Amino acid sequence: MALVSLILLLVAIFLGFFRKMNTGLLCIAFALVLGRLAGVSDAEIIRGFNSSLFIMLLGVTYLFSLAQINGCLDLLAKKVVALAGQRTYLVPILIYVFSTVLSALGPGTVPTMAIMMVFSMALAAEMGIHPAMLSALTVLGASGGGVSPLAATGIIGINLCAEFGLTGIEEKFLMNGVLSSTVYAVVVYFLLGGYKLHLDETVVPEKTPPFNRKQEITLLGIVVMVFLVMILHINVGLVGFGVAAVLSFLKVSDEAEALKRIPWGTLLLITGVGVLMHLIIDQGGIKMLSAALVSVMNERTAASIMGICSGIMSWFSSTSGVVMPTLIPTIPHIVAQLGGGVDPLELATAITMISNTAGISPLSTGGALALAAYSSAAGASYEEQHHLFVKMFMISALGVTVLSICAYFGLYHWLL
Repeated sequence: MALVSLILLLVAIFLGFFRKMNTGLLCIAFALVLGRLAGVSDAEIIRGFNSSLFIMLLGVTYLFSLAQINGCLDLLAKKVVALAGQRTYLVPILIYVFSTVLSALGPGTVPTMAIMMVFSMALAAEMGIHPAMLSALTVLGASGGGVSPLAATGIIGINLCAEFGLTGIEEKFLMNGVLSSTVYAVVVYFLLGGYKLHLDETVVPEKTPPFNRKQEITLLGIVVMVFLVMILHINVGLVGFGVAAVLSFLKVSDEAEALKRIPWGTLLLITGVGVLMHLIIDQGGIKMLSAALVSVMNERTAASIMGICSGIMSWFSSTSGVVMPTLIPTIPHIVAQLGGGVDPLELATAITMISNTAGISPLSTGGALALAAYSSAAGASYEEQHHLFVKMFMISALGVTVLSICAYFGLYHWLL
């Protein structure tokens, strides 16, 4: 059954990519098939649905849907970027820093990319900045901040690690994530000439308006959420619902529209894969996958090999929905077989961050958002779109390579 379970997972990933189907929903269907073949009860299959994770993700995404609808997050982004004034060379840096901070405060990787990408691509078209640079920095910033314990990717990674006993990693996981993104962001900034953007090339962003009363209340709500989660350690999903309820009561945003904007497909993708993964682990599939990976690695190469595998997988599937739930559960088996010289958090970070970096590719969510936004903002021709597609994929592949090499030399071990 171990081999059968892995084959079903691969089929789900294949169909999800090539048939554009929701992999999570496919995984639930395949969990029924696997359960019947293995003689597993329906109750045990359903037990694989992580209701706690679902509540956390739903609460966070609902709150930030409210904040996005009333323009609070968009205006906050514009105000931060406007700080650069005529110093155009600071714009890419501000895009990266604000994407990191915004993502870490709760929206997470994909919502932050969705918020920032339209704005950064509009800036690229207006100011003549290379769109590949701004799109890559937006993805990297959103990815680094996205491993915060307040954000979806961080919540998923922390939960997956907790399932095999690795706890108390919140701060180190976030710091490693930001370190990883910053290392490659610096490479992108200099490689694509961000430092060459000078005053005579600029179009100064228009002066932004002040926050209105509804936006100020929304910002206060986000600050309260951060305080309750980080200081009082209350569940981020429950806090998200609590703050969102207050904002809805005060009529600072459109509740019905916010519910429509919740990424239900993503939530079902993440939790649906978990249903099948629960059975795969139970049937020994993860042990088999772990043994295959261990056969080609040692203590020194473990992090880099895991990073390369996760990066390649991320070109064809979701980081948080497929790559992390597939590879992070293999960590304890790899550590056990390779010995104590391998740190499980180092492997978890390599999997998470290198697969997120691969998301710069237009084949992934971040890259696709960038390509669509820039094409719309700049009225790009087919040839320009194709050139940008190739450029972004090359930046994505270079990022996977650079960070995998860095992982070999202990990048994710410095802060442990």
